[in-house]
Amino acid sequence: MFALVSFIIVIGVCVVSHEFGHFLSAKLLGVQVLEFAFGMGPAIFKKRGKETLWSIRIFPIGGFVRLAGMGEALDDETEDPQRSFNAQSAWRRWFILAAGSITNVVLAVIIATFFLWGHGVLDMEHARIGELMPGFPAESLGLRTGDVILSINEKKVTTWLEMASTLRTYADKPLTIVVERPDAGQLVFEDVTLKLDPTTGAYILGIRPAQVRYEGFSAFKYSLKYLWEMTKNIFSSLIMWIFGGQKIYVTGPVGIAEMAGEAARSGLWTFLFFLGIINLNLGLFNLIPFPALDGGRLLFVTIEMIFRRKVPEYIEQKVHFIGMVVLLALIALITWQDITRIFSR
Repeated sequence: MFALVSFIIVIGVCVVSHEFGHFLSAKLLGVQVLEFAFGMGPAIFKKRGKETLWSIRIFPIGGFVRLAGMGEALDDETEDPQRSFNAQSAWRRWFILAAGSITNVVLAVIIATFFLWGHGVLDMEHARIGELMPGFPAESLGLRTGDVILSINEKKVTTWLEMASTLRTYADKPLTIVVERPDAGQLVFEDVTLKLDPTTGAYILGIRPAQVRYEGFSAFKYSLKYLWEMTKNIFSSLIMWIFGGQKIYVTGPVGIAEMAGEAARSGLWTFLFFLGIINLNLGLFNLIPFPALDGGRLLFVTIEMIFRRKVPEYIEQKVHFIGMVVLLALIALITWQDITRIFSR
């Protein structure tokens, strides 16, 4: 139940923000919005606004915005032809289609900025010690929190990853470590021997990186940096999967529900971080030029903008229909894999 509630919160925030992007952009450009819905399937709540029907559907796994001119009007609804989606110029339709994903990405930036300001992240840009692990060499040597490792066996290190990689290189050899201590300058520790960590099976020094928090504009700047790195990793993994056969971990609604529950149990900040990551993934996923996704529709509008001619509507509808069938089949397959994985533990 806890995982289900966490899942509904995550999906609710992601879907509502995504559809609100479509809704707001349509409103700003004067397009008639017939319905704003959260969820799929039969409606369990409906309320008619001035011109928009607001509804909540029984299955909280998606949502949609119905626009005039898209062939989805109900019998009791009257469409204004001049305010229909298809009557808009190509760039207006492109913007409305892209606005959902843009909103998800903007929300991810806002969440990441707040996370970096209020909680912070592990400082991987510097080889600064943030915590000593009891019972390991760093503690017995007299290393302190705040010490910055400058070199290992005369090899200079600047980032945490460089330092960790160098330690692994010399794991079976005596080490000479040079550190910078804020109140004492440079200190040299010789004949340092790493100790086996039974948990990981690796020889370690026994240190953890420092936690760093950012203030003001720095939090915003670093949120863009971190999300950009995540975006590059997502697309590079996808490209490697398509062309190189590299395995990637894909999960569906069941898997997301499980992860949402685990994140919520770990605390508010972990849950908030997870919410930001899901928003980023949803925004990027919808921009993939696959039929039935926003990215697929954007592709057709982009073709129209380049060649100054619309793709025949019946062709586009068939392509999106096939895409939707394939997409639903993939979701069903992934969901089945998630279920079997959970029950096989």
